[in-house]
Amino acid sequence: MSLLKYPLWEVVAHSFSADVWSVIIPAIGETLYMALLASLIMLVGGILVGLALMLTNPNGLLPVKPVHAVVGTFINILRSLPEMVMIILMIPVTQLLFGQSYGSNSCIIAVSACCIPFYARIVESSLLEVDRGAIDAARSMGSTNAQIVFGVIIPETLPSLTRGFTTAIISVISMTALSGMFGAGGLGDIAVRFGYQRFQHDVLLAAVYALLVIVSVVQIAGNVCSRAELRRRALV
Repeated sequence: MSLLKYPLWEVVAHSFSADVWSVIIPAIGETLYMALLASLIMLVGGILVGLALMLTNPNGLLPVKPVHAVVGTFINILRSLPEMVMIILMIPVTQLLFGQSYGSNSCIIAVSACCIPFYARIVESSLLEVDRGAIDAARSMGSTNAQIVFGVIIPETLPSLTRGFTTAIISVISMTALSGMFGAGGLGDIAVRFGYQRFQHDVLLAAVYALLVIVSVVQIAGNVCSRAELRRRALV
């Protein structure tokens, strides 16, 4: 149903109909699949790059200013690119890996490449917030850099890392929706094909409902995990 032909209330009512959701439900599965795998890749890549930035920072455990400058500049360049441009730039990579530049798997690579720089900066900022006194105390007791990182810095910043990861997952979900314009499937594809190209606004509204629920669930889960960690450490 189109808003060009029907009143708003009729379109909204029809957006909850069974025939509309028979199209939406498979798309939800595709979106969750893409978001889950892309978030896992982003988590690993973002933590590794964030740790490298933190360690080589002039105030880090292993200050190497040239390395930090090069990595930081590369991350800033990637972050400055619009999401759509990054997806387009990743088309040759996905073509090389999967033999095609469309589909869910291709979207995962593109979304991960877009979001790793974003999460890496979040990780770096969180890790650098640790009180220097705690690090100096651990070092005075003979702790190695690895023990300081995994025994002091990461445990101290876990709530902040959790909140940052929650924000990054929401960005991933947003990116999967945007990738629908490039044939990635999922709710973004449904919104483009039905809502934009065919003017089926009832389907578009249903896709928006689904995205709102997914994002809300992710945000609530992230808040619960972060708060649970704070409670465990008796900080709240």
